[in-house]
Amino acid sequence: MRTIAIINQKGGVGKTTTAVNLSAALAEAGNRVCVVDLDPQAHASLHLGISVLDGNPSTYEVLCGEISLAHARQWVSPNLAVVPAHLDLAAAEMELSGEVGREMILRDKVAEDDEQFDYMILDCPPSLGVLTLNALVAVEEVFLPLQPHFLALHGLSKLLRTVEIVSMRLNESLRMSGVVLCMYDSTTRLAAEVSSDVEQFFNSSQGGRHILDGAKFFDTRIRRNIRLAEAPSFGQSILQYASASNGAEDYRSLAGEVQAQIARATAAA
Repeated sequence: MRTIAIINQKGGVGKTTTAVNLSAALAEAGNRVCVVDLDPQAHASLHLGISVLDGNPSTYEVLCGEISLAHARQWVSPNLAVVPAHLDLAAAEMELSGEVGREMILRDKVAEDDEQFDYMILDCPPSLGVLTLNALVAVEEVFLPLQPHFLALHGLSKLLRTVEIVSMRLNESLRMSGVVLCMYDSTTRLAAEVSSDVEQFFNSSQGGRHILDGAKFFDTRIRRNIRLAEAPSFGQSILQYASASNGAEDYRSLAGEVQAQIARATAAA
């Protein structure tokens, strides 16, 4: 199973949109996929039509209680499941502050899960706190969604440093394996310039940072598309809401690239 955390401490860059629609596209392609919503805003859960009522199990109970991922998991389609979030999750940072090994809780829950998936994709909050640390310890890969504007690289060094520290101290298999450009407008020169700058940054950084070894700057650009903005209000992925839209086409293309990473790794081995 590939375990992937979708992370960016900046909000509004397409993080949840990518977590949900990439998962849906992978599921459509025949993979069994589980989305784990670690954001107290619960946008990934709502995007998939799941609203957790008070008292029902969510990622809060998984991290702060004794329930398993399986107990909280809900199925959206035959190949797509979600472990939903609830606003209560915002209290987890405080409640876990005195817990020994608090960064390892989710990793242990994943290890105990008997359900077989091809992909587990974690939607992380726009911060680098305990919830995000749990995600980084539990997964082997990080995907970074970026919006192509002049602040795209702002704060990126801090995020990469966090990934490096977790890799060195808590999870030696952790790697930054993919960068996704979201809200891309091919008609502007700025988008092309920023895309080039970001790609150059990652290419030049790979040699000196082991967490970037093999990182792929995905060829697929997630184009700015109004259908992507509309889909969450209907509780549907873009593939359900507007299957023929540019947004659906882009996420299917991205899913193809993500699946091809496995093929290349297998061939290299």
